Amino acid sequence: MSLTQGLISGGWLWVASLAAVVALLIALKTAPWSVLASERRLQHLLFGATVILMLMWTMRAGISPGLGIHFLGMTTLTLMFGWDLAILSGTLALLGMTLIGRESWDTLSVNVLCSVVLPALASLVVLRVVEARLPRNFFVYLFLCAFFGAGVATAAGGMAMALLLWADGVYPWAKIYLEYVRFLPLIMFPEGLLNGIIMTGMMVFHPDWIRTFDARHYIDEQ
Repeated sequence: MSLTQGLISGGWLWVASLAAVVALLIALKTAPWSVLASERRLQHLLFGATVILMLMWTMRAGISPGLGIHFLGMTTLTLMFGWDLAILSGTLALLGMTLIGRESWDTLSVNVLCSVVLPALASLVVLRVVEARLPRNFFVYLFLCAFFGAGVATAAGGMAMALLLWADGVYPWAKIYLEYVRFLPLIMFPEGLLNGIIMTGMMVFHPDWIRTFDARHYIDEQ
């Protein structure tokens, strides 16, 4: 769900750019820089995740420009590193995509907003609701935060992109619905499955890699 051409223009581009810049500034301010500077393993994990994300985003499907669908992976990043580092990692991946010519510079801010910021924040909201209202359980975290959260993140980013294209008059809503919106539920399940599989492996073998998962609460106290 990213724009490969300069489709969004005018006021909506400025609104999206402002929202993306504000989110990036907040992420830069709240990111745990001292921990990142002292933990070489965390640096390697973040760099590796960014490269994998960039490679994954090169594979997409779609018919019309701006209506492409691809795996996001932002839920896994949000659960692993926190929303702030996830946003920074996703932005770096998009910068890399832009440098190699797979994305356009003039719509970079829109792509950051719809493919990075909103999915990360949607994943964070699901995590916070689960933590506040449900018991801390391994399977609750896995199925709701990882699987369900990834589906919500996909829907949030995809619908934001669809609404931007419609509001700016790029495509009529009928075209957006036929070529994009009606396929979102089909990508939500595999997105959730992919994130769920990745998170299951890390929760079992490397729970210390996950910033939002404390094995003492989710496993030892059960």
